Amino acid sequence: MKPLVGVVCDRFFVGEHDLHSAKQSYVRALMTCAQVSPVLIPASRDVESVVDYLDGVNGLLFPGGASNVESRLYGGVPDADMLVDPDRDHVALELMRGAAERGMPFLGICRGFQEMNVAFGGTLHPDIHASGHSEDHLENLNEDPLTRYRYRHEIELVDDGALSMLAGGARRVQVNSLHRQGVAQLAPPLAVEARAPDGLIEAIRLDGHAFALGVQWHPEAMVAGDALSRALFESFGASCRRYATREGV
Repeated sequence: MKPLVGVVCDRFFVGEHDLHSAKQSYVRALMTCAQVSPVLIPASRDVESVVDYLDGVNGLLFPGGASNVESRLYGGVPDADMLVDPDRDHVALELMRGAAERGMPFLGICRGFQEMNVAFGGTLHPDIHASGHSEDHLENLNEDPLTRYRYRHEIELVDDGALSMLAGGARRVQVNSLHRQGVAQLAPPLAVEARAPDGLIEAIRLDGHAFALGVQWHPEAMVAGDALSRALFESFGASCRRYATREGV
C-alpha cells in the first residue's frame, strides 16, 4: 500500500461556485515520481483541528497558489490589492506545525515555501520587486504555461545541504522560480538551502527533521526532464514510505 500524502487545497470562486482545488501537476508528480497516493485536504476556517488529517496521512505537500500569505500573520501591513486565501492559511500553517512536531515529511513549494517561513516565525517581503529584487522572479501571466515555467535564473546551493546532495554535489542549478512574496527574515528554526543571484532565499529546511524542505520554484512542472526536480520528489516519496513504516500504517 502506497503512503498517503495530503495536498493542501486552495479555496477560490469560479463564478458563483465556491471551490477547493489543487493543480494536476502536483498530483501527477506525487503519483508518478514520488510514488505515493495523494489525497486533497480542503482549505476551510471551519476546520477546528487538523489532528484527524495528520493521523490519516504519511506526508504533506504544500503547493503553490495564486494567492499570497496574509501579511497580518507575519506582522505586515495589509494590502487591499493582494489576493489572499485566509482559509488556506488557517489550515496550512497548523498542518505544517503539526507535521514538524510528529517528524512527518513535508514539502513546501512556492506559496508553501513562504508558508513554511511564516509558520515557524519568519517574515515575508509582500512584494519582492518593490523591495529591490530582480525581475527574474516575476511571473508573466500572458505567457503560455510551457513558456512561463521555463528556467528563469540559477541558484547557489549551500555546501553539504539536502538539496546539494540531491543535486549530486552541484553548487549551481537552474530553476523556474515565479513569485511575488519572498523571505525577508528567516524563521529561527530554519536553515538556508539555496539563494538566487540577487541574494533572495530560494530554498530552506527545518533543522533536525528527516525531510522538511521548502523551495521557491516549481519542481512539479519539471519532473519529466529536470534531474533535481525528479530527485526532490523521489526523496520525498521515500521519506513518506519510511514514515509510514515507522507509524505502522
